[in-house]
Amino acid sequence: RQGKEKTLELSSTLTRLRTEIIYCKKCHNIADQEICSICDSPRRDQHILCVVESPQDILAIENTAQYNGLYHVLGGVISPLEGVGPEGLNIMSLLERFKDEGGISELILALSPTMEGDTTAFYITKKLKDTPVKISTIARGIPIGGELEYTDEVTLGRSIINRVQYEFDR
Repeated sequence: RQGKEKTLELSSTLTRLRTEIIYCKKCHNIADQEICSICDSPRRDQHILCVVESPQDILAIENTAQYNGLYHVLGGVISPLEGVGPEGLNIMSLLERFKDEGGISELILALSPTMEGDTTAFYITKKLKDTPVKISTIARGIPIGGELEYTDEVTLGRSIINRVQYEFDR
């Protein structure tokens, strides 16, 4: 129901989006120049690298305002059923970042808690086993407001194994 001008403006915007938005050469996030604003920021902790599947995951983490390091977008996860192997992802450029940048001391794997996500995490940790980098994964468990009776067994089991101890100020 919009006028012709709005339709032309929308199509022009979509064309610009497709032709002018690129991927950051360092982390593979969406960017409007060679290096994205996160990688280019001197305020970010250059020693911590968070590995995610997609640029949307970066937005979700940034919205928490709890992380101040750098990112690396894999572009998916290893999925043999869909024909996606390690070579189809940005894993080689991740490994090269450890050689080129040097100062990365911690790697956080923020991948989906699926078989494919776990396979990808296992592959990456195996490739980095001979490096001194500390590797961790984001916590998994029961969501706030969730009911135990509706939680799947794997999530509930991991929540029990990785339980958090209460700290008391005495």
